[in-house]
Amino acid sequence: MIEIRELRRDFGGIRALAGVDLRVEVGERRAVIGPNGAGKTTLFNVLTGELGASGGSMRLGGTELGSLTTWKRARLGLARMYQRNELFDPLSARENVLLSIASVGGAYRPMRSPRAREMAEADAVLDQVGLSDRRSTAARALSHGERRQLELALALARRPRVLLLDEPTAGMSPAETERITALIGALDRSITLLIVEHDMDVVFRVADRITVLHEGRAIAEGTPDAIRGDRQVHDVYLGKQVQA
Repeated sequence: MIEIRELRRDFGGIRALAGVDLRVEVGERRAVIGPNGAGKTTLFNVLTGELGASGGSMRLGGTELGSLTTWKRARLGLARMYQRNELFDPLSARENVLLSIASVGGAYRPMRSPRAREMAEADAVLDQVGLSDRRSTAARALSHGERRQLELALALARRPRVLLLDEPTAGMSPAETERITALIGALDRSITLLIVEHDMDVVFRVADRITVLHEGRAIAEGTPDAIRGDRQVHDVYLGKQVQA
């Protein structure tokens, strides 16, 4: 589903991505980990088209992405849950999801009178992420954990083939982390996941395979057990967690 070869991104004299190779199969849950500054978010930004690549190639489901705008990549089935909240705060949870549903159909269409089908679809997505009883609540009134659940709902409402999750549990309490981790783990395998996450308990629980970035390069890739026992990964990132 995702094929990245020799991907590079330079910022002046700084090479944030230094020839990254990444292949993610259909339905796979792939985590990307590494220390701060390793290039994880830059990788997401280049994959979505928010930053241009300095070199290399990217394919989504066999389609070359290099010349495509961000919205065209979204139309191919690429969706993203950002590390920072990207919500319409004055609108209700349901209205936020309705806007996401409207964007799937093409050109902008006013949502003053959404159809029954769209209302039912929005409510189904909210139920999927555990917000059915908060559908009429303004986004600004939701807790941090609920806002992250709503962010996930907006991404799912686009019916993605590939979902990028950028620090989905950042700033959450243990109970909130457990809730969002369970939601991610329960997603249908028709959706391919690429996850950047610092909470290694979440990574080891959710990921099928893990890629480790360090200084813009992929230094290791493998199953959670293989990565947990990798001495190089231990030295640059996991530390004592490897010995746990």
